[in-house]
Amino acid sequence: MSTEDLIRLEEQYGAQIYHPMDVVVERAQGVWMYDVDGKKYLDCLSGYSALNQGHCHPRLVKVMNEQAKQLTLTSRAFRNDKLGPFIQRLSELSGYGKSLPMNSGAEAIETAIKLARKWAYKVKGVQRNKAEIIVAEGNFHGRTITVISASSEPLYKDMFGPHTPGFKIVPYGEADAIAAAITPNTAAVLLEPIQGEGGVIVPPHGYLQQVHSICQESNVLFMVDEIQTGLGRTGKFFACEHEDVRPEVTVIGKALGGGFYPISAVLADAEYMDVMEYGEHGSTFGGNPLACAIALEALNIIVDEGLIENAAKLGEYYQERLVEIPSPHVQEVRGRGLLIGIELKESAGGARRFGEALKDRGILVKDAHENVLRFAPPLIIDRETLDATIMPITEVFKPTLVIV
Repeated sequence: MSTEDLIRLEEQYGAQIYHPMDVVVERAQGVWMYDVDGKKYLDCLSGYSALNQGHCHPRLVKVMNEQAKQLTLTSRAFRNDKLGPFIQRLSELSGYGKSLPMNSGAEAIETAIKLARKWAYKVKGVQRNKAEIIVAEGNFHGRTITVISASSEPLYKDMFGPHTPGFKIVPYGEADAIAAAITPNTAAVLLEPIQGEGGVIVPPHGYLQQVHSICQESNVLFMVDEIQTGLGRTGKFFACEHEDVRPEVTVIGKALGGGFYPISAVLADAEYMDVMEYGEHGSTFGGNPLACAIALEALNIIVDEGLIENAAKLGEYYQERLVEIPSPHVQEVRGRGLLIGIELKESAGGARRFGEALKDRGILVKDAHENVLRFAPPLIIDRETLDATIMPITEVFKPTLVIV
């Protein structure tokens, strides 16, 4: 079927809640995607950082095929032979004593919220149903009812009330605002070390350290959403490592499944994780053997292939190249590792049209918050491929270019 036919089917029979670019991808390998007409594109989004290992990594193809033939699901009513080795490896790499595997990122955030509330009631002594969690403006932690209740974005929440109570929203990047918002009922502070969906917003250096110190002084859990920033994306295993911060709770997802299978996890030491008791939480698919086999290999690929080091080295290099591109449209280039945002001036007319122009030149990126283009290629990318993007990006940002 043609591109037009496939788009028509999607629009006719699908819920209209997405605004994708009109490219219909048929296959992908490594950093490259190919549409139904055979045109080749460089993937500079990586499935919102779910594809750190690249598309269809052969090691993951092999593991998925082998495990799918053997055992895919037991539910947590029974044990399976893949969960233990996976969570052991996860502890070795993350430094946390325990983990609770779930499925989606939003589900893991919900899990972390439950853990924080239970800890507040059982350990801190907060009055039942009074626990509060402090979050930041511009956050994106998912789309469930409770998670959007913590959002400051009207589009995500206004028509979906009543909302879950128990959240305080403060400005991102201002540690003093968090200190001022803490009360005896505060259970946790939940932040992204870099706000990806918010427009690749990097907080001032030292912010995470300040927040963690404030939390420790106030007997409050510091919980960090590393779903997009973790597993090597920013040039460290966790983005918090850039400030030598180890939160009490870390949430991961996306690249944990290598783009093959949804799996997420909440990480914490036993003193926090063990407040959750038998029957209080669970998931039919959480920790299933297929997901665990894939996630174990996905973690090993990140380490074996030096993807964290590659993100650190090439991320710094690529940002330098992007900063050098002359354009009256660009306000700022920012990011860390291979999570980079190009913020455009209001006069540029929005980021979407520049993304469309890059698509026509074989580069797929995604706009965020109207005026930001996000660049997040798979961490397997090489310098030569990044260099090849500079000319088309320069052409798109020319002041004389007319984008239809």
